Amino acid sequence: MMKNAVECRDVVVIRGDREVLHGVDFDLRAGSVTGLLGPSGCGKTTLIRAIVGLQAKVTGDVQVLGLPAGAAKLRGRIGYVTQEPSVYFDLTVTENLRFFAAVLGVDSADVDRVIDAVDLRSHAHERVDRLSGGQQSRASLAAALLGDPELLVLDEPTVGLDPVLRRDLWELFHRLAEAGATLLVSSHVMDEASRCDRLLLMRDGVLLADDSPQALLDSAGTVDMEQAFLTLIDRKAGAR
Repeated sequence: MMKNAVECRDVVVIRGDREVLHGVDFDLRAGSVTGLLGPSGCGKTTLIRAIVGLQAKVTGDVQVLGLPAGAAKLRGRIGYVTQEPSVYFDLTVTENLRFFAAVLGVDSADVDRVIDAVDLRSHAHERVDRLSGGQQSRASLAAALLGDPELLVLDEPTVGLDPVLRRDLWELFHRLAEAGATLLVSSHVMDEASRCDRLLLMRDGVLLADDSPQALLDSAGTVDMEQAFLTLIDRKAGAR
């Protein structure tokens, strides 16, 4: 098993005439759950798109599972969940998953596994447009889980979910990591930080920190992750 599932070196992204990522460097350890946290608009989604090979105007080096980001051989090895539901609204949950299983070349028997994994068994035969926003998000996650991808990249997957479902999903994320998958989970909710093995804290296209949750709290001298984030911002500002 490789040590790092993702390696980013001096990653810069330009959108229009504006640089939105400014030389980002980090590694994602294989078999771990890493949180990418920061306020809305700080560049989290842009970084995620660079990792999955969908972002234009990327310079620097992004290696994913030992290959350049976006390489054709990565198809089927990465599961990606966007902020917006990525399933067909006029199909049922099961019909969506059978379709995506066929596209990926995954055994259709895997559909039942992922439906249970995201707790959608009671809605398996409902059309997606009749589901709540949280249920639609879970349907998208189920599609990303098909075939047991080695890397799961999840952009704000718990938005709109009630506390019980959020807890259950984080437990699922850690089970997947224990089974060998690597997860990158973005969020703007600081209280999710404690659920991660490691944290990347981002602001304005720059990584402020890359460490374990406890190490970040210790460094900031606080027990509150939001306060730790603010402390890091103040330190960076003072160092300029």
